[in-house]
Amino acid sequence: MLIDSHCHLDHEAFASDRAAVLERSRTAGVDAWVVPAYSPRNWSRLQDLAESAAGVAAAYGVHPLYLGELSEQDWGRLPTLLAKAVALGEIGLDRGEDAPPLELQLTVLGRQLDLAQELELPVILHARRASEDLLQALRAWAPLRGVWHSFSGSWEQARKALDLGLHLGVGGTVTHPRAARLRRVLQALPLEALVLETDAPFQPPAAHPQQRNEPAYLREILAAVAELLAIAPEKLAEITVKNTLIAFPRLERELCWTKP
Repeated sequence: MLIDSHCHLDHEAFASDRAAVLERSRTAGVDAWVVPAYSPRNWSRLQDLAESAAGVAAAYGVHPLYLGELSEQDWGRLPTLLAKAVALGEIGLDRGEDAPPLELQLTVLGRQLDLAQELELPVILHARRASEDLLQALRAWAPLRGVWHSFSGSWEQARKALDLGLHLGVGGTVTHPRAARLRRVLQALPLEALVLETDAPFQPPAAHPQQRNEPAYLREILAAVAELLAIAPEKLAEITVKNTLIAFPRLERELCWTKP
């Protein structure tokens, strides 16, 4: 039994065969999925999916690349949606060429972190070329609970994130030969720091280049991390499921599970 701690099952890429994707995932032993929102325009679609598909747990927030789609009315909707969510996210900072001004990102990030703190919710964090910016910003809200999704930073950045109280999401990047630094960082981290994710439909493992990623491929990520850390896949699955339930305390209630 595995949990995909970060995937976008509500994405348009799954519109034509979402039920089949979920069935392939279950066949692979991935029975639960944390699905973080990225744009307010998709909140209702995600809400419908979480209410209709067993094992789908929603998180709501605004990704830094979608701040242009955020309205004051959306801020009013967010607390109601979060009442049935396992986290606030996906939120964070992004220094990509297509990103809005960092000052605006920091303002919206702060407002979302305030809300997470008020509602006692964990957060799901994104950082692209902005790990140090994010670490500096998060200090004002420490300690935190949640996941730094698709972590790809240095050992020092990983240590700072753990000191803040966060777990680190490991996805398909680790299966690629070019991910030498990430592999070294993972080998130095405690197992209790790690959760597994696919980020589907994005970031496919090495065996599926330029293809749509799926939650079923979490098995391949598990195998790659288990080999890297010299641990049995079954044991790593047990540990990372437990870590995910710790990172997202409401998840156990939403799935009606008992901690392993």
